[in-house]
Amino acid sequence: MTEKPVSTGDILTEIISAMREKKGFDIVVMDLRHLNNVATSYFVICSGNSDRQTQAIADYITDQLKKELHERPLRTEGYRSGQWILIDYFDVVVHVFLPRHRDYFNLEELWGDAEFTRIENE
Repeated sequence: MTEKPVSTGDILTEIISAMREKKGFDIVVMDLRHLNNVATSYFVICSGNSDRQTQAIADYITDQLKKELHERPLRTEGYRSGQWILIDYFDVVVHVFLPRHRDYFNLEELWGDAEFTRIENE
């Protein structure tokens, strides 16, 4: 029996669920598919209150995607400092920020032509 391919929607759902489980906040999904010269389809962004929390969020995302969908990231950057962690799943790139770094880099403004979906905090 062959495994059904994992959809981008499944990946997005699992990432959002993992962020919420570890109390990530201000979650935003940015749909970049209609933009030119973009190397991915979606950004999923959230904030954490400390470097330990951002690392816990990143760990949980990678663990859950591996466990539930058998997906592993292409690369992860920024984990050691925990200020801005990037997890690349090719069609979906995850950004986990400390609030001051999220404000400074302001990806939502930089990619302002994207379609935004804000996920309510629990």
